[in-house]
Amino acid sequence: MLKADTIFALSSPAGGAIAVLRASGAIAERVFLELTSLKEAKPRQLYYCSLKHENKVLDDAMAAYFRAPSSYTGEDMFELFCHGGPAVVLGVSEALSALGLRPAEPGEFTQRAFLNGKLDLAQAEAVMDLVKAQAEASKDAALEQLSGRLSREIHLVEALLTESLSSISAAIDYPEELEEDVLLELPGSLLEAQASLISLLELGRTGRVLREGFCAVLIGRPNSGKSSLLNALLGYERAIVTDEPGTTRDVLEESISIKGVPFRLFDTAGMRDPKDKAEYMGIEAMERALKSADAALLLLDGSEPLKDEDYALLEKTKGMERILLKTKSDLSPAWANEILSEAPILISAHTGLGLNALKEALFKLAGVTEGAYITNSRHISCLKDALFAVLEAQKSPLLDCASIDIRAALVALGKITGKNVDDEVLSRIFERFCVGK
Repeated sequence: MLKADTIFALSSPAGGAIAVLRASGAIAERVFLELTSLKEAKPRQLYYCSLKHENKVLDDAMAAYFRAPSSYTGEDMFELFCHGGPAVVLGVSEALSALGLRPAEPGEFTQRAFLNGKLDLAQAEAVMDLVKAQAEASKDAALEQLSGRLSREIHLVEALLTESLSSISAAIDYPEELEEDVLLELPGSLLEAQASLISLLELGRTGRVLREGFCAVLIGRPNSGKSSLLNALLGYERAIVTDEPGTTRDVLEESISIKGVPFRLFDTAGMRDPKDKAEYMGIEAMERALKSADAALLLLDGSEPLKDEDYALLEKTKGMERILLKTKSDLSPAWANEILSEAPILISAHTGLGLNALKEALFKLAGVTEGAYITNSRHISCLKDALFAVLEAQKSPLLDCASIDIRAALVALGKITGKNVDDEVLSRIFERFCVGK
């Protein structure tokens, strides 16, 4: 439910040179004028002013006012651009509280924007995706969703289903005149809706990659070059590299961006018979990481003959997405590439040989394509429910039964945009937001 009180929050990271405090609600204009000592608040105009409370100067700041409904939340709003020192932020926050404002809850500004019709639910969720985006493609996908691209795709499917539902209703009312025509037209409409839903679901994997990153696990026997490769890809020394086997005992996770797409790289313990409990636990962690990975980067030491551990890992990764890497390729090769069923990429962390080829191979595996990306699991679940209902409608021999399934599909799609969503779901969505958004 939309609350009538006026809220405020720090909307910029703490500790920066500039602090942005925003407020939204019924008394925003009165508080803005009192705090800034301005005679009037012209919307969308930036003022330079002294912030004062109880005849005490709090800071010299910039301030802007936004009048409803032409604001982010659809309510009266203002933003204060202050110096970022903790004492300044605390002083202004205390003044806002004293003037009748309360601290905002996580995501409350965006929740108000949704409840006031400024954003639909898919767009609202894109705000948090944009805040968390760590790669250019992730940012672009969030902006696309924020612009309403996904919502427009959903609306097109809804229009198809609504038209089918209207035709069914008319045929039920006038069976003699319309039933035969509707029975002929309905399969085509439902097939079109089905195709659209499948197309959106196929973009779910790409959306997940852009949101969470493509997970690649580096595996190999000890001293095959995993940690050296991780450091080379990152461009700095993240993992400890020694000649002693078993140096890596735990899974190290780091992120890189390739052509704007986020990748999560996991350096793991070398595969061999463990020498102690810590090494055993490291190998177990590698096994878990491999099971949840999108792909394996299997490192094979090119300077030594292949060993039993290498063949075991070749067998273990058979059938999953993988890239074979012949490491230490700046040294004399100890085995021919032809003994493997797949051509390995020649890699040298020391010289940089093959790093660009590896990045290209990873990008290709990620399979990023253009489209209205489905970036979260809630949307995917709703689309699957809608698709199931459409498939059931196609099976139904009776128009009234088909109409029930079509309505179920529309309800599922409405959960994505927020037409059909309960307060509990809304709470779960917005509580994941940061305060100030």
